[in-house]
This record gives sequence, C-alpha cells and structure tokens, in this order.
Amino acid sequence: MQNNDTVWMHIGAGSFHRAHQAWYLHRLLVSGDSRCTIALGNIRNDANSLLDQLALQRGQYVLETVTPEGKRDYETITSIQKVLPWDAEITALVAQGADPSTQVISFTVTEGGYYLDNQHQLDPRHVDIQADLKGDVRTIYGTLARILTQRMVLNAKPVTLLNCDNLRHNGERFRNGFLSFLKLKGDDSLFNWVEKHTASPNTMVDRITPRPTPEVAARVNAATGIGDKVPVMGEDFIQWVIEDGFIAGRPALESVGVEMVESVLPWEEAKIRILNASHSCIAWAGTLIGQTYIDESTHQDSIRQMAWDYVTEDVIPSLSPSPLDLNKYRDVVLARFGNPYIKDTNQRVAADGLSKIPGFITPTLMETYQRGQIPRATAVLPALFFLFMQRWHRGELPYSYEDGVLDAAAMHSMFESADPLHQFVSDKALFSSLADNPDFYQLMRDTVKRLECWVANPQQKLKAQAEALTA
Repeated sequence: MQNNDTVWMHIGAGSFHRAHQAWYLHRLLVSGDSRCTIALGNIRNDANSLLDQLALQRGQYVLETVTPEGKRDYETITSIQKVLPWDAEITALVAQGADPSTQVISFTVTEGGYYLDNQHQLDPRHVDIQADLKGDVRTIYGTLARILTQRMVLNAKPVTLLNCDNLRHNGERFRNGFLSFLKLKGDDSLFNWVEKHTASPNTMVDRITPRPTPEVAARVNAATGIGDKVPVMGEDFIQWVIEDGFIAGRPALESVGVEMVESVLPWEEAKIRILNASHSCIAWAGTLIGQTYIDESTHQDSIRQMAWDYVTEDVIPSLSPSPLDLNKYRDVVLARFGNPYIKDTNQRVAADGLSKIPGFITPTLMETYQRGQIPRATAVLPALFFLFMQRWHRGELPYSYEDGVLDAAAMHSMFESADPLHQFVSDKALFSSLADNPDFYQLMRDTVKRLECWVANPQQKLKAQAEALTA
C-alpha cells in the first residue's frame, strides 16, 4: 500500500461482491492491516433497501459459508465501512470516486453490463448506451464518465478501474468499451485523462454465491445470535486472480490469498469455459425438466454427463497445454455444483444467456471445428438455451428470465418465424462466423432434436437417444 487510509470503492451492491472482494478486504483488516476499507454503492435503485439496511448495520453483515459436507461457518464482515446512498444523480458515488483517498474503483455489473458486440466492441445502439452518451447514468460507462470527470477537475491522483465480472479479458474489454464510449461522447479531455491516469488489470473471480433466502438470516441468528437483515451465503471455495498492474498502489492482497500474476489468461479461460459454461448448461437443462436447484440438476446423471462430455471432449483439448490440471479442475467444479447445501437456483444461473453464449461457449465451438473435429458435446449448450428460450416465448418457464441484452419483441418474433432455429443459429452476435456455416446449422438441428427426446425422457442418456434417432 502506498498511502495510509485509502478507500476501495465498489460499484454493484450484489451478493457476490459481499461474499468475495469484501471478504478478502475483511481478511486484511483481521490480519491487522487496516489501511484500506470499502465504500459500497450502486448505479441503479434496485439495491436501495439493501444499502439502507447495510447503513443501519454500519456496513457490517454475516457471511455464511458451507462445505459440500454441510459444515457451516459464520463470519461478520467489516470491510464495508462506508455505504453510499443512491440518488438519480449518483451524487455519493461521484463524491467518493473523485475523492483523493479512493485508490481503486471496482465493479460488478454482470456480463451483459458492458454492452459488447460479438467482436467485443461497444454496441452504441443500445438504448442505455444512447442515454448515457447524452449524459445519463444507466451504465458503468456513463457512471465512470461522471465520476472521473469530477476526479479530473479536482486534479486527483490516478486510480485503478478493476473489473470483477465473469468477462473474458475483463479489464481490457471494459477499458476498450469505456474509451470507445468517451470517443463517441466527444469528450477528448476525459479520454486523454483516462488513458494516462487509470489502469484496468484483468482479473478472474470465483465463488458460488446464491441469492440469499430468509432461511440464511434464520440460520445466522440461530448460530450467532445476530439479527442480521442482510446476511449473505456462499460455498467455502473462493479464488481471486489479478494481474498486478495497479496504477496507484494497492492493498497487500497477496497476504490474504489473492493470486497476483503477470497474466490471468490460463485461469480465466479455464474458469469461463469449464465452470461458467457448465453452470449455464446445468441450469438450462435442469429448468427444462422441471428442477429448481443447481445441485439437484447436477446429480441428474444425464445432465452431469452433458457437462462432463462438453468439458472433456471439447474444452480440455482447446485449452491444452495449460499450467492447470484441467481434468482435476473439471471434477472439482462438478463437485462444487453438486453441493446440496448451497441451494443455488437454476433461475439465477440461467440468466444472461445471450451474453454467455458468445462469451463462454462460441469460442470452444469455433476452436473444435478448427481442430478438424465436430463440436457435438459443445453444441448441446446452445441447443439447450434455444429450447429454454422457446419455453420463455411460450410463457412456460417456471420463473422470470433475466437478461440484460434481451430484446423481448425480437425474440418473440424469431420464435414466431417459419424456422426459429435457423434464425437463432444465423445470429452473428451469438455465433460469429459459425452463423454462416451450414454444417453448424445441421449440427444444431440434430442436437435440438436429440434434446427434445431427452426432455421427454430425462432418465435416458443423451448419447443413447442419439443412437436411437439414427437407428
């Protein structure tokens, strides 16, 4: 740490931040290093009740962690020492972000919150981006533009902008999107300031953190006697890998288990393709056969086999050689998903599929073809999503589907067309150059047909149904 009494401001008051980054900063405080604390705020007003309650609790809350064997631990997290109230002008975020004491501004806004197209460039057509180009604050770009304009005016010190979302090359792609936004906005002075006075290291974050239910608060109260209104829970596994490229100093994160590396690429690719993509596979498949939780879907033999085949047949060859033991990582991931005590919902994990397909899945499809092989195991994932969205179109999902880039009217129109699957597969935003590939279209048609049979009889393995269809 270069300076005493510095602030780490985080934008995005969700459960993941409070179970992940806030936990690491808390461990620093516990170790006796009290030089950095968190100020937490939100871009939109959907977390106001949480922020209000956190303020009443002086930023403190209980984190419950649970192992696959059911051992629960409880810890009061103390790293959030300033709660930034929301208003339409994000006044508190601007004031804190411009304050010289703020050394790092981190954020979690979900994969879709960066509005990138299939070439990973900012899509300026989105209504939220258009609004922010005119001065609004709906996105991370408009928010940071307002914050950093004030920081520039005050001639404050450089600041690290740290992306903590599941986005490949997350620091680079955020930075490219942000600079593109500023260029479109015509703000040359801020563009130049951001280029010279900020850094955006790539990161990889990992901890399964389901949305808290009332049962969490009840368990916290029974175990600790604390009447916490906003506890959070997660699995006992946690990982954070960061490229050591902070521009204005940083906490001693390596002393509490953060892996500070030159490049996060091997960890990032393994996590996104093996963990994140498999997670979505399990959520979409489980939903299609009427299941609610990730753990029960993981323990469905046919679904587990889908995820295992996808990783083993297509992902591991794509990522090899790797400094990680990818077979072991696959098995650890599936064991984590099967933790019966987490009760992570298929609804939460199924969200944002329109961003996850191009980000998590299409690279493996393309690389498998490039190796001269057919990505049969990987094709299962977008085919599941197609059937999932078909249920959404019919109003047959058992829950509301959340997707930051969903154009509901266009999606309904697609499913009302003569050949919805052809339109789906032809979407370059989802499948890049494969959208023009007739072999891929035929593979998807065959895969959807197999999956329709599987949904009707989920006890039968997918490969057995493929054999039956071709007999």
